[in-house]
Amino acid sequence: AAMRSRAEVDATLQTAKLNPAELLPAVHCLSFGPQAGGGECCLLQLEPGLCAELEAGRSLIIRGEKDEHAVLCSKDKTYDMKIADTSNMLLFVPGCKTPEELKADQTSCNIIHSQIAGFSKNYWELRRCRPKLKKLRKLLMEDPYEGPDCQKDQASTFSKYTTEDLLNLIQASEEEILHQLQVIDACKIEGYWRILDFDYEMKLLNHVTQLIDSESWPLSKVPLCACLEELGSLEPREMIEHILLSYGRKYIDDGEVFFEMHEDKICRAIAQMLLQNAVKFNLSEFEEVWRQSVPEGMTTRLDQLQGLALVDKSSRPETIFLLKVEDLPEDNQERFNSLFRIREKWTEVDITPYIQDLCAEKQTVGALLTKYARSSMLNGVKVYNSRRPIS
Repeated sequence: AAMRSRAEVDATLQTAKLNPAELLPAVHCLSFGPQAGGGECCLLQLEPGLCAELEAGRSLIIRGEKDEHAVLCSKDKTYDMKIADTSNMLLFVPGCKTPEELKADQTSCNIIHSQIAGFSKNYWELRRCRPKLKKLRKLLMEDPYEGPDCQKDQASTFSKYTTEDLLNLIQASEEEILHQLQVIDACKIEGYWRILDFDYEMKLLNHVTQLIDSESWPLSKVPLCACLEELGSLEPREMIEHILLSYGRKYIDDGEVFFEMHEDKICRAIAQMLLQNAVKFNLSEFEEVWRQSVPEGMTTRLDQLQGLALVDKSSRPETIFLLKVEDLPEDNQERFNSLFRIREKWTEVDITPYIQDLCAEKQTVGALLTKYARSSMLNGVKVYNSRRPIS
Protein backbone atom coordinates (compact mmCIF):
# COMPACT_ATOMS: atom_id res chain seq x y z
CA ALA A 1 0.00 0.00 0.00
CA ALA A 2 1.30 3.44 -0.85
CA MET A 3 2.05 5.72 2.10
CA ARG A 4 -0.60 8.41 2.55
CA SER A 5 0.46 12.04 2.58
CA ARG A 6 -0.89 14.74 4.91
CA ALA A 7 -2.75 16.31 1.97
CA GLU A 8 -4.56 13.01 1.29
CA VAL A 9 -5.47 12.67 4.98
CA ASP A 10 -6.89 16.22 5.05
CA ALA A 11 -8.87 15.57 1.85
CA THR A 12 -10.34 12.42 3.43
CA LEU A 13 -11.31 14.36 6.57
CA GLN A 14 -13.03 16.98 4.43
CA THR A 15 -14.98 14.32 2.49
CA ALA A 16 -16.03 12.84 5.84
CA LYS A 17 -17.12 16.32 7.00
CA LEU A 18 -14.80 16.16 10.02
CA ASN A 19 -13.17 19.25 11.52
CA PRO A 20 -9.38 18.65 11.87
CA ALA A 21 -9.27 21.14 14.77
CA GLU A 22 -11.36 18.73 16.90
CA LEU A 23 -8.98 15.82 16.28
CA LEU A 24 -5.47 15.02 17.48
CA PRO A 25 -2.81 16.21 14.99
CA ALA A 26 -1.18 12.74 14.80
CA VAL A 27 -2.81 10.33 12.35
CA HIS A 28 -2.46 6.53 12.34
CA CYS A 29 -2.42 5.14 8.80
CA LEU A 30 -3.09 1.42 9.00
CA SER A 31 -2.21 -1.21 6.42
CA PHE A 32 -2.40 -4.99 6.56
CA GLY A 33 0.99 -6.64 6.94
CA PRO A 34 1.93 -9.74 4.91
CA GLN A 35 1.18 -12.09 7.87
CA ALA A 36 -2.08 -10.48 9.00
CA GLY A 37 -3.97 -13.79 9.28
CA GLY A 38 -6.71 -14.09 11.88
CA GLY A 39 -5.80 -17.53 13.23
CA GLU A 40 -2.46 -16.77 14.84
CA CYS A 41 -3.66 -14.91 17.93
CA CYS A 42 -6.17 -15.61 20.70
CA LEU A 43 -7.43 -12.83 22.94
CA LEU A 44 -8.11 -13.55 26.60
CA GLN A 45 -10.02 -11.08 28.76
CA LEU A 46 -8.57 -10.97 32.28
CA GLU A 47 -9.89 -9.42 35.47
CA PRO A 48 -7.36 -7.18 37.31
CA GLY A 49 -6.49 -9.93 39.83
CA LEU A 50 -5.49 -12.37 37.09
CA CYS A 51 -3.56 -9.65 35.26
CA ALA A 52 -1.58 -9.06 38.44
CA GLU A 53 -0.83 -12.83 38.66
CA LEU A 54 0.75 -12.78 35.17
CA GLU A 55 2.58 -9.51 35.79
CA ALA A 56 4.06 -11.04 38.95
CA GLY A 57 5.47 -13.86 36.82
CA ARG A 58 3.01 -16.56 37.93
CA SER A 59 1.34 -18.97 35.50
CA LEU A 60 -2.26 -19.49 34.45
CA ILE A 61 -3.00 -23.06 33.37
CA ILE A 62 -5.72 -24.39 31.08
CA ARG A 63 -6.97 -27.76 32.36
CA GLY A 64 -9.27 -30.42 30.98
CA GLU A 65 -9.09 -33.72 29.15
CA LYS A 66 -10.24 -34.03 25.54
CA ASP A 67 -13.89 -34.71 26.44
CA GLU A 68 -14.11 -31.91 29.03
CA HIS A 69 -14.93 -28.22 28.70
CA ALA A 70 -11.69 -26.24 29.23
CA VAL A 71 -11.20 -24.26 32.43
CA LEU A 72 -8.43 -21.81 33.30
CA CYS A 73 -6.80 -22.02 36.73
CA SER A 74 -4.70 -19.61 38.72
CA LYS A 75 -2.94 -20.77 41.92
CA ASP A 76 -6.22 -20.71 43.88
CA LYS A 77 -9.21 -20.08 41.55
CA THR A 78 -10.95 -21.76 38.61
CA TYR A 79 -12.59 -20.02 35.63
CA ASP A 80 -14.89 -21.27 32.88
CA MET A 81 -13.65 -20.32 29.39
CA LYS A 82 -16.19 -19.26 26.78
CA ILE A 83 -15.69 -17.72 23.34
CA ALA A 84 -17.41 -14.32 23.07
CA ASP A 85 -18.07 -12.99 19.57
CA THR A 86 -17.82 -9.27 18.95
CA SER A 87 -19.46 -7.24 16.17
CA ASN A 88 -16.33 -5.06 15.90
CA MET A 89 -13.23 -6.39 14.19
CA LEU A 90 -10.37 -6.38 16.72
CA LEU A 91 -7.04 -5.40 15.13
CA PHE A 92 -3.60 -6.19 16.55
CA VAL A 93 -1.26 -3.26 15.86
CA PRO A 94 2.25 -3.59 17.37
CA GLY A 95 3.52 -0.35 18.88
CA CYS A 96 0.14 1.33 18.46
CA LYS A 97 -0.09 4.54 20.51
CA THR A 98 -3.25 5.41 22.41
CA PRO A 99 -4.65 9.00 22.39
CA GLU A 100 -3.32 9.44 25.96
CA GLU A 101 0.20 8.47 24.85
CA LEU A 102 0.00 10.79 21.83
CA LYS A 103 -1.07 13.71 24.01
CA ALA A 104 1.81 13.04 26.39
CA ASP A 105 4.30 12.76 23.54
CA GLN A 106 4.14 16.15 21.77
CA THR A 107 7.09 15.23 19.54
CA SER A 108 5.22 12.40 17.79
CA CYS A 109 5.22 12.94 14.07
CA ASN A 110 2.25 14.03 12.05
CA ILE A 111 1.52 10.73 10.31
CA ILE A 112 2.25 7.33 11.86
CA HIS A 113 2.26 4.40 9.47
CA SER A 114 1.37 1.15 11.29
CA GLN A 115 1.01 -2.38 10.02
CA ILE A 116 -1.81 -4.64 11.24
CA ALA A 117 -0.26 -7.90 12.39
CA GLY A 118 -3.51 -9.80 12.92
CA PHE A 119 -7.22 -9.52 13.66
CA SER A 120 -9.95 -11.34 15.52
CA LYS A 121 -13.73 -11.38 15.68
CA ASN A 122 -13.88 -13.03 19.11
CA TYR A 123 -12.08 -13.42 22.42
CA TRP A 124 -12.05 -15.81 25.39
CA GLU A 125 -14.17 -14.64 28.28
CA LEU A 126 -13.47 -15.97 31.78
CA ARG A 127 -16.12 -16.53 34.42
CA ARG A 128 -15.27 -17.67 37.95
CA CYS A 129 -16.73 -21.15 38.50
CA ARG A 130 -16.82 -23.88 41.10
CA PRO A 131 -13.81 -26.18 40.81
CA LYS A 132 -14.79 -29.56 39.30
CA LEU A 133 -13.68 -31.71 42.20
CA LYS A 134 -16.04 -34.69 42.05
CA LYS A 135 -13.62 -36.56 39.79
CA LEU A 136 -10.95 -36.34 42.52
CA ARG A 137 -12.86 -38.63 44.88
CA LYS A 138 -13.90 -40.88 41.97
CA LEU A 139 -10.27 -41.45 40.92
CA LEU A 140 -9.10 -42.17 44.46
CA MET A 141 -12.08 -44.48 45.14
CA GLU A 142 -11.01 -46.76 42.25
CA ASP A 143 -8.51 -48.27 44.65
CA PRO A 144 -9.16 -47.43 48.32
CA TYR A 145 -6.41 -48.33 50.80
CA GLU A 146 -7.33 -51.35 52.91
CA GLY A 147 -4.28 -51.43 55.14
CA PRO A 148 -0.68 -52.66 55.00
CA ASP A 149 -1.59 -56.37 55.10
CA CYS A 150 -3.96 -56.26 52.16
CA GLN A 151 -2.75 -58.57 49.38
CA LYS A 152 -5.11 -56.84 46.92
CA ASP A 153 -3.07 -53.64 47.23
CA GLN A 154 0.10 -55.38 46.09
CA ALA A 155 -1.60 -56.86 43.01
CA SER A 156 -3.80 -53.83 42.18
CA THR A 157 -3.93 -52.88 38.50
CA PHE A 158 -5.53 -49.50 39.21
CA SER A 159 -3.54 -46.31 38.70
CA LYS A 160 -2.23 -44.53 41.75
CA TYR A 161 -2.02 -40.74 41.71
CA THR A 162 0.67 -38.27 42.77
CA THR A 163 -0.08 -34.56 43.30
CA GLU A 164 1.30 -33.94 39.80
CA ASP A 165 -1.09 -36.54 38.29
CA LEU A 166 -4.08 -34.95 40.02
CA LEU A 167 -3.09 -31.47 38.79
CA ASN A 168 -3.15 -32.84 35.22
CA LEU A 169 -6.49 -34.65 35.62
CA ILE A 170 -8.66 -32.43 37.85
CA GLN A 171 -10.18 -29.17 36.60
CA ALA A 172 -9.33 -27.04 39.61
CA SER A 173 -6.51 -24.87 40.91
CA GLU A 174 -3.71 -26.37 42.99
CA GLU A 175 -4.97 -24.82 46.23
CA GLU A 176 -8.54 -26.02 45.60
CA ILE A 177 -7.30 -29.57 44.91
CA LEU A 178 -5.09 -29.67 48.02
CA HIS A 179 -7.94 -28.32 50.14
CA GLN A 180 -10.35 -30.93 48.75
CA LEU A 181 -7.85 -33.73 49.52
CA GLN A 182 -8.05 -32.57 53.14
CA VAL A 183 -11.85 -32.43 53.04
CA ILE A 184 -12.11 -36.04 51.82
CA ASP A 185 -9.47 -37.18 54.35
CA ALA A 186 -7.04 -38.44 51.71
CA CYS A 187 -3.54 -39.32 52.85
CA LYS A 188 -0.21 -39.76 51.11
CA ILE A 189 1.10 -43.32 51.16
CA GLU A 190 4.47 -43.95 49.47
CA GLY A 191 4.08 -40.69 47.50
CA TYR A 192 0.56 -41.45 46.22
CA TRP A 193 -2.72 -39.92 47.38
CA ARG A 194 -5.11 -42.56 48.75
CA ILE A 195 -8.52 -42.68 50.43
CA LEU A 196 -8.91 -45.25 53.18
CA ASP A 197 -11.39 -48.04 52.62
CA PHE A 198 -14.36 -47.24 54.92
CA ASP A 199 -14.13 -50.54 56.85
CA TYR A 200 -10.40 -50.02 57.43
CA GLU A 201 -11.06 -46.42 58.53
CA MET A 202 -13.67 -47.67 61.02
CA LYS A 203 -11.22 -50.29 62.32
CA LEU A 204 -8.62 -47.56 62.98
CA LEU A 205 -11.20 -45.24 64.57
CA ASN A 206 -12.40 -48.08 66.79
CA HIS A 207 -8.83 -48.72 68.05
CA VAL A 208 -8.51 -45.03 68.96
CA THR A 209 -11.93 -44.66 70.66
CA GLN A 210 -11.40 -47.88 72.66
CA LEU A 211 -8.02 -46.62 73.82
CA ILE A 212 -9.51 -43.24 74.83
CA ASP A 213 -12.17 -45.14 76.78
CA SER A 214 -9.76 -47.53 78.53
CA GLU A 215 -7.37 -44.68 79.47
CA SER A 216 -10.27 -42.38 80.51
CA TRP A 217 -8.75 -39.49 78.54
CA PRO A 218 -10.96 -36.43 78.01
CA LEU A 219 -12.08 -36.21 74.34
CA SER A 220 -10.58 -32.72 74.22
CA LYS A 221 -7.07 -33.93 75.14
CA VAL A 222 -5.94 -37.15 73.43
CA PRO A 223 -2.11 -37.47 73.49
CA LEU A 224 -0.49 -38.42 70.16
CA CYS A 225 2.60 -40.06 71.70
CA ALA A 226 0.61 -42.42 73.93
CA CYS A 227 -1.69 -43.38 71.02
CA LEU A 228 1.28 -44.25 68.79
CA GLU A 229 2.94 -46.15 71.63
CA GLU A 230 -0.15 -48.21 72.48
CA LEU A 231 -1.50 -48.81 68.96
CA GLY A 232 1.74 -48.88 66.93
CA SER A 233 1.94 -52.68 67.22
CA LEU A 234 -1.59 -53.05 65.71
CA GLU A 235 -1.41 -50.60 62.80
CA PRO A 236 1.22 -48.39 61.06
CA ARG A 237 1.96 -45.31 63.17
CA GLU A 238 1.26 -42.95 60.25
CA MET A 239 -2.24 -44.48 59.92
CA ILE A 240 -2.94 -43.87 63.63
CA GLU A 241 -1.83 -40.26 63.23
CA HIS A 242 -3.91 -39.92 60.02
CA ILE A 243 -7.09 -41.10 61.76
CA LEU A 244 -6.46 -38.64 64.63
CA LEU A 245 -6.01 -35.83 62.07
CA SER A 246 -9.20 -36.90 60.25
CA TYR A 247 -11.35 -37.04 63.37
CA GLY A 248 -9.69 -34.45 65.59
CA ARG A 249 -8.01 -31.06 65.77
CA LYS A 250 -4.26 -31.11 66.38
CA TYR A 251 -2.76 -28.71 68.94
CA ILE A 252 0.38 -28.42 71.06
CA ASP A 253 0.30 -27.96 74.82
CA ASP A 254 3.52 -27.63 76.81
CA GLY A 255 5.55 -29.07 73.94
CA GLU A 256 3.38 -32.17 73.58
CA VAL A 257 0.98 -32.92 70.68
CA PHE A 258 -2.68 -33.50 71.56
CA PHE A 259 -5.92 -33.93 69.61
CA GLU A 260 -9.36 -32.58 70.41
CA MET A 261 -11.70 -35.18 68.93
CA HIS A 262 -14.61 -34.03 66.72
CA GLU A 263 -17.66 -35.54 68.37
CA ASP A 264 -19.99 -34.80 65.43
CA LYS A 265 -17.68 -36.41 62.88
CA ILE A 266 -17.21 -39.58 64.93
CA CYS A 267 -20.98 -39.92 65.52
CA ARG A 268 -21.57 -39.37 61.80
CA ALA A 269 -19.07 -42.08 60.77
CA ILE A 270 -20.65 -44.61 63.14
CA ALA A 271 -24.12 -43.76 61.75
CA GLN A 272 -22.79 -44.38 58.22
CA MET A 273 -21.43 -47.76 59.31
CA LEU A 274 -24.85 -48.73 60.73
CA LEU A 275 -26.87 -47.39 57.78
CA GLN A 276 -24.82 -48.82 54.95
CA ASN A 277 -25.94 -52.34 55.79
CA ALA A 278 -29.66 -51.62 55.35
CA VAL A 279 -31.76 -50.09 52.56
CA LYS A 280 -34.05 -48.39 55.10
CA PHE A 281 -33.95 -48.36 58.86
CA ASN A 282 -36.80 -47.78 61.29
CA LEU A 283 -35.91 -44.30 62.64
CA SER A 284 -36.53 -44.87 66.35
CA GLU A 285 -34.72 -48.24 66.28
CA PHE A 286 -31.79 -46.67 64.43
CA GLU A 287 -31.54 -43.79 66.93
CA GLU A 288 -31.39 -46.28 69.80
CA VAL A 289 -28.72 -48.50 68.20
CA TRP A 290 -26.72 -45.43 67.14
CA ARG A 291 -26.83 -43.95 70.66
CA GLN A 292 -25.50 -47.21 72.10
CA SER A 293 -22.77 -47.55 69.43
CA VAL A 294 -20.96 -44.23 69.92
CA PRO A 295 -18.11 -43.84 72.46
CA GLU A 296 -19.09 -42.99 76.02
CA GLY A 297 -19.58 -39.28 76.63
CA MET A 298 -20.70 -38.56 73.04
CA THR A 299 -24.22 -37.41 72.16
CA THR A 300 -25.93 -38.35 68.90
CA ARG A 301 -28.13 -35.83 67.08
CA LEU A 302 -29.87 -36.19 63.71
CA ASP A 303 -28.39 -32.88 62.49
CA GLN A 304 -24.97 -34.58 62.54
CA LEU A 305 -26.17 -36.56 59.51
CA GLN A 306 -26.77 -33.63 57.11
CA GLY A 307 -25.80 -34.61 53.59
CA LEU A 308 -25.31 -38.23 54.68
CA ALA A 309 -28.77 -39.60 55.53
CA LEU A 310 -32.38 -38.61 54.94
CA VAL A 311 -35.38 -39.15 57.20
CA ASP A 312 -38.65 -40.19 55.54
CA LYS A 313 -41.33 -38.59 57.71
CA SER A 314 -44.17 -39.70 55.41
CA SER A 315 -43.65 -43.43 56.01
CA ARG A 316 -45.24 -45.16 59.01
CA PRO A 317 -43.19 -45.77 61.11
CA GLU A 318 -40.70 -43.07 60.08
CA THR A 319 -37.54 -44.41 58.40
CA ILE A 320 -34.01 -43.22 57.70
CA PHE A 321 -31.74 -44.18 54.79
CA LEU A 322 -28.27 -43.40 53.50
CA LEU A 323 -28.08 -40.60 50.89
CA LYS A 324 -24.59 -39.15 50.50
CA VAL A 325 -24.19 -35.76 48.85
CA GLU A 326 -20.88 -36.87 47.29
CA ASP A 327 -22.70 -39.60 45.34
CA LEU A 328 -24.93 -37.02 43.57
CA PRO A 329 -24.10 -35.37 40.19
CA GLU A 330 -21.91 -32.24 40.10
CA ASP A 331 -23.94 -30.42 37.42
CA ASN A 332 -26.73 -28.22 38.87
CA GLN A 333 -29.60 -29.43 36.67
CA GLU A 334 -28.58 -33.09 36.97
CA ARG A 335 -28.31 -32.72 40.76
CA PHE A 336 -31.86 -31.40 41.01
CA ASN A 337 -33.13 -34.09 38.61
CA SER A 338 -31.65 -36.86 40.73
CA LEU A 339 -33.01 -35.33 43.97
CA PHE A 340 -36.53 -35.04 42.50
CA ARG A 341 -36.32 -38.69 41.38
CA ILE A 342 -35.58 -39.68 44.98
CA ARG A 343 -38.37 -37.52 46.40
CA GLU A 344 -41.00 -35.55 44.51
CA LYS A 345 -41.45 -32.74 47.05
CA TRP A 346 -38.76 -31.38 49.39
CA THR A 347 -38.81 -28.90 52.25
CA GLU A 348 -36.02 -26.33 52.20
CA VAL A 349 -34.55 -27.80 55.42
CA ASP A 350 -34.29 -31.29 53.86
CA ILE A 351 -32.92 -30.24 50.46
CA THR A 352 -30.39 -27.62 51.67
CA PRO A 353 -27.59 -30.09 52.67
CA TYR A 354 -27.87 -31.66 49.21
CA ILE A 355 -27.52 -28.43 47.20
CA GLN A 356 -25.44 -26.20 49.51
CA ASP A 357 -22.21 -27.15 47.70
CA LEU A 358 -23.68 -25.97 44.36
CA CYS A 359 -23.89 -22.34 45.52
CA ALA A 360 -21.47 -20.17 43.56
CA GLU A 361 -19.77 -17.16 45.19
CA LYS A 362 -22.37 -15.04 47.06
CA GLN A 363 -25.21 -17.29 45.79
CA THR A 364 -27.84 -18.51 48.26
CA VAL A 365 -29.75 -21.79 48.47
CA GLY A 366 -32.92 -19.70 47.96
CA ALA A 367 -31.62 -18.39 44.61
CA LEU A 368 -30.81 -21.94 43.45
CA LEU A 369 -34.29 -23.16 44.43
CA THR A 370 -35.92 -20.27 42.58
CA LYS A 371 -34.02 -21.21 39.42
CA TYR A 372 -34.35 -25.01 39.46
CA ALA A 373 -37.53 -25.73 41.46
CA ARG A 374 -41.07 -24.50 41.88
CA SER A 375 -42.61 -23.95 45.28
CA SER A 376 -46.07 -24.74 46.64
CA MET A 377 -47.73 -25.12 50.03
CA LEU A 378 -48.43 -28.58 51.44
CA ASN A 379 -50.29 -28.75 54.78
CA GLY A 380 -49.06 -25.23 55.60
CA VAL A 381 -45.43 -26.06 54.80
CA LYS A 382 -43.56 -24.65 51.78
CA VAL A 383 -42.27 -27.47 49.55
CA TYR A 384 -40.29 -27.58 46.32
CA ASN A 385 -40.76 -29.80 43.28
CA SER A 386 -39.22 -30.00 39.81
CA ARG A 387 -39.85 -27.31 37.19
CA ARG A 388 -39.75 -29.96 34.49
CA PRO A 389 -41.12 -33.53 34.19
CA ILE A 390 -38.65 -36.05 35.62
CA SER A 391 -38.25 -39.24 33.61
